[in-house]
Amino acid sequence: MKITFLGTGTSQGVPVIACNCKVCKSTDPRNKRTRASIKIEIKDKTFVIDTGPDFRYQMLKSNTQKLDAVLFTHEHKDHIAGLDDVRAFNYQTGLPMDIYATQRVQEAIKRDFYYVFSGEGYPGIPELKLHTISNQPFSINGIHFIPIEVLHYKLPVLGFRFEDVTYITDAKKIPKNEIEKIKGSKILILNALRKEKHISHLTLSEALDLAEEIKPEKTYLTHISHLMGMHNEVEKELPENIFLSFDNLEINT
Repeated sequence: MKITFLGTGTSQGVPVIACNCKVCKSTDPRNKRTRASIKIEIKDKTFVIDTGPDFRYQMLKSNTQKLDAVLFTHEHKDHIAGLDDVRAFNYQTGLPMDIYATQRVQEAIKRDFYYVFSGEGYPGIPELKLHTISNQPFSINGIHFIPIEVLHYKLPVLGFRFEDVTYITDAKKIPKNEIEKIKGSKILILNALRKEKHISHLTLSEALDLAEEIKPEKTYLTHISHLMGMHNEVEKELPENIFLSFDNLEINT
């Protein structure tokens, strides 16, 4: 299995518009972060979790030639706004794109991309096949996924465990019963917004504490703000088995 970090930034991305901090002005490519998303390549299947505003660029940058399905964590714009661009894969295959999302997220998709569901058949719109998921395990083309329900302030958000990897973004609190689902993961991908406290995201110290509780072999931090600091400086502060992810990082399991 190969995982590609398509994007590792928070909702504003890095650099942030009109910001002149040293992170946003950095020439280190690891400090340039598009909105959070990953690509999973497993057993000749390709999945993407979330299609943010940078989805088209991410598909081109990662040279993605096929996509079997999209899974959504939640409905915020930095996670769904690029969905229209799955139509490129519609043209390629002649098939609708399989979309896996909760009923609430589907309603947001129907609002934001109303023209897809209007019934008018306008040429050039994406074709989507919606599949309803909940906090129960499900399979796509023989690949098993276990949802992990976390809280993004008060909003329920789904993370996903697949084989020995767990991906969680936009979490502030993870209930004990959901943490039990994560335990045993060899790789944990976890959001860590910044060092200072935040109402709806884990801080760096909170993410490190959670990693210590779960004890995966490796932890990769994502959904990172420019307020976290310079990539090379923050990484020096981390335990040896915990890493800051960056756009286009690939890991093989």
